[in-house]
Amino acid sequence: MRTTDSKANRLFIVLAGFFLTNALIAEFVGVKIFSLEQTLGAQPFEWRLLGVSGTLSFTAGVLLWPFVFVMTDVINEYFGLRGVRLISWVAVAFIAYAFAAAYASIALAPAGFWVDANRTLGVPDIQQAYAQIFGQGLWTIGGSIVAFLVGQLVDVTVFHRIRRVTGDRLVWLRATGSTAVSQLLDSFVVLYIAFVLGPQRWPVAQFLAVGTVNYVYKMLAAVAMIPLLYLARDAIKSYLGADEAARLRNEAAS
Repeated sequence: MRTTDSKANRLFIVLAGFFLTNALIAEFVGVKIFSLEQTLGAQPFEWRLLGVSGTLSFTAGVLLWPFVFVMTDVINEYFGLRGVRLISWVAVAFIAYAFAAAYASIALAPAGFWVDANRTLGVPDIQQAYAQIFGQGLWTIGGSIVAFLVGQLVDVTVFHRIRRVTGDRLVWLRATGSTAVSQLLDSFVVLYIAFVLGPQRWPVAQFLAVGTVNYVYKMLAAVAMIPLLYLARDAIKSYLGADEAARLRNEAAS
């Protein structure tokens, strides 16, 4: 029997593919900072914390990271510690490879007609724009990769510790609890590496304030995604059948 003949294997391939796709896209679209208030058509909300103030501005990657959180918990539920660790390390390798490919493409000499054509479309220097979008700083890339890996490995550990206590009950608790711990680390690790250790040298108050606001946003998004977790669970049960779904959950728990 071929590997892809198994429903469980096909399920893992689909979940892992969706996980990797969202993680990669989130890394690249994250270069854009958007205003949450203006996007929602609301008045600017100015927060103040630790003597630092700002508005609700986030990277565009926050649109996709909540789906990565959900995929992490779903894979954890059915394929356990080894499944999440595998896709986490694969994701780190793919993200690093993607950024290396982006830097290589930036180094290519732009064709003159391409530059001229985009200039007539209102982009004065398309090569510079291309480099600005795809050539994220090495400190930002490094911080993002380290934070992602730390968050994933912590998430899977906390998830299973909660599961040992709750058994098959309270899916929302182990999903939200593991996200709460992992994203606390993720939110601050990425900022610390990218903006405290990096060339911008943020003061501690700014680092803590921005990290806290980002963490609160991520947790609100995680709570909002709980219904999607249950929908995914029901869809998997329908696809695999109740017995096979239960078998995978039991194996993952052990």
